[in-house]
Amino acid sequence: MYGEQKPARPAASAAAGGRATPQPLAGFTVGVTAARRAEELGALLLRRGAVVQHAPALRIVPLPDDTELFAMTRELIEHAPDVVVATTAIGFRGWVEAADGWGLGEALLERLRGAELLARGPKVRGAIRAAGLTEEWSPASESMAEVLDRLLEEGVDGRRIAVQLHGEPLPGFVEALREGGGEVVGVPVYRWMPPEDIAPVDRLLDATVARSLDAVTFTSAPAAASLLERAKERGLLDEVLDALRHDVLPACVGPVTAMPLEAHDIATAQPERFRLGPLVQLLCVELPGRVRPLPVAGRRLEIRGHAVLVDGELRAVPPAGMALLRSLARRPGWVVSRAELLRALPGAGSDEHAVETAMARLRTALGAPKLIQTVVKRGYRLALDQGPETKYGND
Repeated sequence: MYGEQKPARPAASAAAGGRATPQPLAGFTVGVTAARRAEELGALLLRRGAVVQHAPALRIVPLPDDTELFAMTRELIEHAPDVVVATTAIGFRGWVEAADGWGLGEALLERLRGAELLARGPKVRGAIRAAGLTEEWSPASESMAEVLDRLLEEGVDGRRIAVQLHGEPLPGFVEALREGGGEVVGVPVYRWMPPEDIAPVDRLLDATVARSLDAVTFTSAPAAASLLERAKERGLLDEVLDALRHDVLPACVGPVTAMPLEAHDIATAQPERFRLGPLVQLLCVELPGRVRPLPVAGRRLEIRGHAVLVDGELRAVPPAGMALLRSLARRPGWVVSRAELLRALPGAGSDEHAVETAMARLRTALGAPKLIQTVVKRGYRLALDQGPETKYGND
């Protein structure tokens, strides 16, 4: 697994008029909390130009080693269910494979053939058919709410219903079935536990608090809950919540995943389709949309998370330079004193010469020294182009 990954190549392709077209996530850093399919999500982000910081907030107990699943499989074989609700393809396949490894595969399949088998979506349907079974019904919406409506409409009183759990909470689902008189049996096809190495999670939390991440992605509710729990253990919960509410975009694959965050009044971004591809496409729209382009010295300046786009060309800027540039951009065109810029420098002391050194390196990194003007004895300012909406004064 990877920790922090940078895009293989900085990206900009020639477009009409000679202006470069950058990759949509160029200059942004995205945190990945997933344990399962993390490589796939990371690759999608990297291909679009992002720097990826991976910190699996949980680990998955291998199915063949899960004594709880073994015990539940034996119970279902001995006491057949009337209904089986399959929720994820990987979980269903893993369950059948684990049962086969325990010598219970044929007995489990026989029980499943005799039950009303419901599949949450097309992927689960495929896993069911690959096992030689046939589902009775699957909702077009891939929604557990629609599955619940069907079961309650059929009537569940006195029926034994096995629900394949997948590490996500199923709010109201089990309770509603039990209130309707059903006997609900949870099948824990894989279990979540804290990661063996907590250091990557701590680094991700520190990066969130420092606002050196632009977004954090969540693909399961347990991962979101685990991350917040670790922040609480370290005494960082309030700071992490503040960062996620205001500066670091929390992007969730769907509404169930978002629940632990929204319980803390954190607004999340979610794609219309609950898949990794749409989640990445959402970031490709949301993160660039948060950046306000500035017309500076005849150039188009976009200040992104860890880099700057100058006329569409990605320019890597050191942290000290980014701190100065952000201070100048808060009041574009206005003079910012050396004393104020000194306070913005990470780890700066009291010598204003540090500002001059960092400013010289910033100008070199930008490749266009005229973007920042020196105002003698006063400080620096962005050379904002004047127009109807960009007229500025002299502080």
